[in-house]
Amino acid sequence: MTTMTENASGLREFKMPDVGEGLTEAEILKWYVQPGDSVTDGQVVCEVETAKAAVELPIPYDGVVRELRFPEGTTVDVGQVIIAVAVAGGAPAEEAPAAQAPAAAQAPAAEEPKPEGRTPVLVGYGVAESSTKRRPRKGTEVPAQQPEPFRAATAIQSELNGHGHGSVAVGQRPLAKPPVRKLAKDLGVDLATVTPSGPDGIITREDVHAAVAPAPVQPAVTAPPVPAQAPAPAPVVTYDTARETRIPVKGVRKATAAAMVGSAFTAPHVTEFVTVDVTRTMKLVEELKQDKEMQGLRVNPLLLIAKALLVAIKRNPDVNASWDEANQEIVLKHYVNLGIAAATPRGLIVPNIKDAHTKTLPQLAESLGELVATAREGKTSPAAMQGGTVTITNVGVFGVDTGTPILNSGEAAILAIGAIKLQPWVHKGKVKPRQVTTLALSFDHRLVDGELGSKVLADVAAILEQPKRLITWA
Repeated sequence: MTTMTENASGLREFKMPDVGEGLTEAEILKWYVQPGDSVTDGQVVCEVETAKAAVELPIPYDGVVRELRFPEGTTVDVGQVIIAVAVAGGAPAEEAPAAQAPAAAQAPAAEEPKPEGRTPVLVGYGVAESSTKRRPRKGTEVPAQQPEPFRAATAIQSELNGHGHGSVAVGQRPLAKPPVRKLAKDLGVDLATVTPSGPDGIITREDVHAAVAPAPVQPAVTAPPVPAQAPAPAPVVTYDTARETRIPVKGVRKATAAAMVGSAFTAPHVTEFVTVDVTRTMKLVEELKQDKEMQGLRVNPLLLIAKALLVAIKRNPDVNASWDEANQEIVLKHYVNLGIAAATPRGLIVPNIKDAHTKTLPQLAESLGELVATAREGKTSPAAMQGGTVTITNVGVFGVDTGTPILNSGEAAILAIGAIKLQPWVHKGKVKPRQVTTLALSFDHRLVDGELGSKVLADVAAILEQPKRLITWA
């Protein structure tokens, strides 16, 4: 998708790009430049928040900022110009201005030359192979080898260029936000058949409802006209603005809410609990802190609980799976991308450690430390939150004993860790003070039956009670 335009005076306009996953909007969190500031190629000019994460946007050329089109806190649609920059000396040599090549602008899309300038790269994304290709004109079939994000961006750009509303063209992905897509799926509506009425051709909830509304039935006998009654006035909703604060739901928090509702009412949840003596695990944590191999690394109970879960998954691999509703298949994962739920000022996010099953204990500690630090800074990339297979949520840090966690969308299991407290416990026939915690495992009962879920939870508890099993079971 093209993210910049230029006029004959050398003023270049940078558009809000699609930062991935076919998103249609992003909120401008912070501007790092102001009108009159000089910018250089690759310099970060603003930070935006999508439904996935906060992302920094670099400018792809040198120049002087002339205008910021939107203030901080504004939600901007993909494709809208957000900043204008005056480029010294007009257009660069490798890109001819549009005013000097009117014939080329009218040539078929297949004959247009490919731009050879620098392709802007967003934080958390690489350069896509198709990013240097010009978009096809309306009605032109998109080549099959182009990835889905490119096709979605092409559809958005086509609408933004004034091709109007109406039915979605062949090969284009209908434009709709995730809640609308969920509504259409629930109602059995094919979005490709829905006529959009929203801005820039986006399908709204009303469009989906209109698509399933029954056609009015004409009466067999014409009844005498009935005088129309004036509709009852809608009740006036009032708010106590002096004692209430209304906070718009958007960005990460909005996406999290939609994902939790979708997960809770799609996957049949089952939660099991176990209370376990983790005194030996806590002693091992203190010993590891003194180990020279672990110096400078984040060593805490979460590290050993994560390792225990990885061992339990190795012993019970069927729990590491997902449900493919479209194909009615269970997808077994032969890798573990371990998600760690993290509370941030923008809401709950679940970044994951890729291929956690291959990591040694020091490597796992390093990955956990980086994940937590990045999340606290609000710099977690969308890629870091994709592809998770199983999740851990540590509610114990808030002093909570346990909970019934909701599955991260697309995963089969999530483990909740409760607070570790000194409690009276029967140990070797005597009541002694021991370090005790309660674990809770929620799982998707379509994928995981009671036996499998119980085995996984029991294995994690057994390892935490006798951490030497990390060696004997690994």
